[in-house]
Amino acid sequence: MALKMNSADSRTRSSVSIFIVVGLCCFFYILGAWQKSGFGKGDSIAVEITKQTDCGILTNLNFETHHNGASDVVDVPESKVEVIQPCNARYTDYTPCQDQKRAMTFPRENMNYRERHCPPEDEKLRCLIPAPKGYVTPFPWPKSRDYVFYANVPYKSLTVEKAVQNWVQYEGNVFRFPGGGTQFPQGADAYIKQLASVIPIANGTVRTALDTGCGVASWGAYLLKRNVLAMSFAPRDSHEAQVQFALERGVPAVIGVLGTIQLPYPSRAFDMAHCSRCLIPWGANDGMYMMEVDRVLRPGGYWVLSGPPINWKNNYKAWQRPKEELQEEQRKIEEVAKLLCWEKKSEKGEIAIWRKRINTASCPGRQDARVTICESTNADDVWYKKMEACVTPLPEVNNPEEVAGGELKTFPARLNAVPPRVASGSVPGVSTESYMEDNRLWKKHVQVYKKINRYIDTGRYRNIMDMNAGLGSFAAALESSKSWVMNVVPTISEKSTLGVIYERGLIGIYHDWCEGFSTYPRTYDLIHANGLFSLYQNKCKLEDILLEMDRILRPEGAVILRDEVDVLIKVKRIVDGMRWNTKMVDHEDGPLVPEKILVAVKQYWTVGNGTYSE
Repeated sequence: MALKMNSADSRTRSSVSIFIVVGLCCFFYILGAWQKSGFGKGDSIAVEITKQTDCGILTNLNFETHHNGASDVVDVPESKVEVIQPCNARYTDYTPCQDQKRAMTFPRENMNYRERHCPPEDEKLRCLIPAPKGYVTPFPWPKSRDYVFYANVPYKSLTVEKAVQNWVQYEGNVFRFPGGGTQFPQGADAYIKQLASVIPIANGTVRTALDTGCGVASWGAYLLKRNVLAMSFAPRDSHEAQVQFALERGVPAVIGVLGTIQLPYPSRAFDMAHCSRCLIPWGANDGMYMMEVDRVLRPGGYWVLSGPPINWKNNYKAWQRPKEELQEEQRKIEEVAKLLCWEKKSEKGEIAIWRKRINTASCPGRQDARVTICESTNADDVWYKKMEACVTPLPEVNNPEEVAGGELKTFPARLNAVPPRVASGSVPGVSTESYMEDNRLWKKHVQVYKKINRYIDTGRYRNIMDMNAGLGSFAAALESSKSWVMNVVPTISEKSTLGVIYERGLIGIYHDWCEGFSTYPRTYDLIHANGLFSLYQNKCKLEDILLEMDRILRPEGAVILRDEVDVLIKVKRIVDGMRWNTKMVDHEDGPLVPEKILVAVKQYWTVGNGTYSE
């Protein structure tokens, strides 16, 4: 009898519980609809509570570095999620789209084999690239400019091949970079001072620079203290780790080459371009490479060429090349420069400097019948586009004194000034008002990021990447001598904004995140992505993008992902199997906003049978 009574009571309590749950669900549904309609005050209340309680601050996610290279090994903890395994140790420095074996199957003509050649879908690595044994956090800037740990880039070939040129020296457990180069035996500082006697480097007129065939990027490294930001590139070739060394030093660089396809930069981007014995055949292919430099060089910008064939009369014996060959090489360069209407400003020793005219109106030589004008109507549409020997037309002007495309303020004023591309309406959907609002919004976002991660802007994160940079406002809000930002504009973005980013005095690159990025593993300290995974849904696998992020992120590097909550939930499922520690954070305007922030820290581990190394 007692059993019957208990059973009846149980059924009664169960019915009451169900009724209460259903009632509460209906209540909250109606309340949510009321708030969404605009009649309720729930949103503003949530915003105020969030402001007062600082819910976004993370107390259980460790952003500190805590290893010293010598490590004990512990087992990988078991997890219910799908764990992504480490790659074989031979992939420590794997660069998917510049893989050496794949490269050798392509033609050598015009450096085609050194260009991007990405693996097909069935050959993509879906594993975690390991750090080498003994890997340690790089020296902080500016010490990193001069010193790199040998364990992080264990290649000595450059210390032998470039020993007399003072590029890099091996000293115990570190490499030292004296600041030398093939064309600047007195050091990069002295070389830059010589350039500055002709080029206005000191006053903020020159802010962005392009270094072709950069070596270990000492030119770019020493420009940084003059507030000039150089995009340096070199191919992945027989001189191992040139670009890897540059990034390990904390200097902007990518793997790249002047070959058969256009450079992944917008037109009129750089204030200065530079080649120091970069071995590029500038006069070949009807001057095609000089014409590509002309495309990316801003009106009024400077081109520096040092080394062969400049001053060939005095150096042909030392260069061990026939003087007739060098003479013809320089003749071709001078001829192309004249066709481009570049004005030669200086030739002293082995350094020649040209300046691009500010517009076509001031260049009567452009009427020459030998000049072929490029047919493309969009000079910024360059991703995998074939390079041609043609001149990119400049925007029209109303008088010979007007700068084509608009005159820029000197840096740092140009960082937040309205860029000419925005002011002229050249970027559809971007107005002066929306640009200013974007600036304001990202200053607010970055302040929140600094509360979440107190190491931002302390020097802990030197190399930073924004994977979906928009107008570059994230980088502008972070602007500091302690760090630099690689602003990436995805090739599938609705708006082509990279030109705006360069007009602000920032640097960046076009890229498709369905492919590997042109860099070595472990070259970025902090990665930021706003709306990236929503952008790439149904375009390629989210797992592949996350694995690429893991490849280029340093051990104990940080990630900040901002996106819709349903997208970030999918991302988190994958990330939980990738040796990242994660935390989901509400939008700074409160929990009712569907956009969330996923913060992560990549754990420290090295090669060794899938084990962590502490």
